[in-house]
Amino acid sequence: MSMRNTEMGIEAATEQIVAVYEDAGVTHSGEHATTVNQLTDQLPALQPRTLEAARTLLSGAGSFDVDKLAVEEDKGLPFGVLVAREYSLPLAVARWYTYDLNADRQSAVEIDSEYFSGDLYLNGIEPGDAVTIVDDTISTGGTMIAMIEAIEKAGAVVEEAHCIVEKTRKNGVDRVAEETGVDVTTSIAIEIEGNNVNVIDK
Repeated sequence: MSMRNTEMGIEAATEQIVAVYEDAGVTHSGEHATTVNQLTDQLPALQPRTLEAARTLLSGAGSFDVDKLAVEEDKGLPFGVLVAREYSLPLAVARWYTYDLNADRQSAVEIDSEYFSGDLYLNGIEPGDAVTIVDDTISTGGTMIAMIEAIEKAGAVVEEAHCIVEKTRKNGVDRVAEETGVDVTTSIAIEIEGNNVNVIDK
């Protein structure tokens, strides 16, 4: 039987996400080790309390006084939907594939991230838009940099960028700031040691 969630505070939201990562598994692919958990991979299924915790942390990170919210569809989309609804913002989505229809209105850039290399296609951003980006995790910063470049290529401006989780050893926050001038906020910091995920003090 489903029950409606009540409002969650920052402390409770932080505790919920920390608990998710304390129970997370680790998989190794080439040179990268990554967590597998309900927040980012829906393993186990993404629970309503975790969704609410993610929304709370992202919503509390910025002002969202912008024209549009932008996300990438792979892992950031569930949280972008919640924040866009809360702030009544149009939602623009970046994908790993293009459409023949209105392809000239997409902003396409190259992407090189921890999980994917190729092209990123952003829909729904117009010249002059002020945009906030939200995502689940920042690791190497490759996805965030591509998102920023796609938004700027479309003639818009990135006002804010917020992620729930930061993999500190990948230095993505510093890389994004150095390459784009955009400061990315994060709420939870993790490190991966072998097959363990450690939540660390920020």
